[in-house]
Amino acid sequence: MPEAKTLIAFALVCLAMALTPGPNMLYLISRSISQGRAAGLVSLIGVAAGFVVYLVCAALGITALLMAAPVAYDLLRFGGALYLAWLAWQAIRPGGAAPFAVRELPKDPPVKLVAMGFLTNLLNPKAAMLYLSLLPQFIDPHRGGVFGQSLALGLTQIVISLSVNASIASAAGTIALFLAGRPAFVVVQRWLMATVLGGLAVRMATEARR
Repeated sequence: MPEAKTLIAFALVCLAMALTPGPNMLYLISRSISQGRAAGLVSLIGVAAGFVVYLVCAALGITALLMAAPVAYDLLRFGGALYLAWLAWQAIRPGGAAPFAVRELPKDPPVKLVAMGFLTNLLNPKAAMLYLSLLPQFIDPHRGGVFGQSLALGLTQIVISLSVNASIASAAGTIALFLAGRPAFVVVQRWLMATVLGGLAVRMATEARR
């Protein structure tokens, strides 16, 4: 199992990423606003399934392979840093997307909602980078099996992401109305997210391999 401080640090990274608008959040918000809260929560089941796929792949050996290959590890580390920097820019760039803007989507049955949530997450570059580039940095081979550490970290990420997204999907309509009349709040939130993500990008790019 990872150390407590390692688990907490990873949890904070996951929380910052979960709060940053991405494909999953945009889809769940759009679905909740256009089809209702229940549809957003049903779609979240598919998103959860996508995270499980990434977790299984990491726990079964991808992470161990990356830890054993310094060149591959460093390439993914710098790739992850660049992606976090890109997310930071997306948060503050002029004309950036407003995640709580109403987007009309067709009303779909539960099976399709789950399938679309699954595909959205499976093709989500943020999720891929999290498991292939971020997660390995929090694994210490000297603390036991990589499998167990990968599982613990992955489950931590899934719980945090699902909790954040479930809360956002449930309150999407209310939040959209709140932000519509408070543009200054949106600006502050975007700069705060950009600062956090930029700091994570610098840390990732400059941190030496374990």
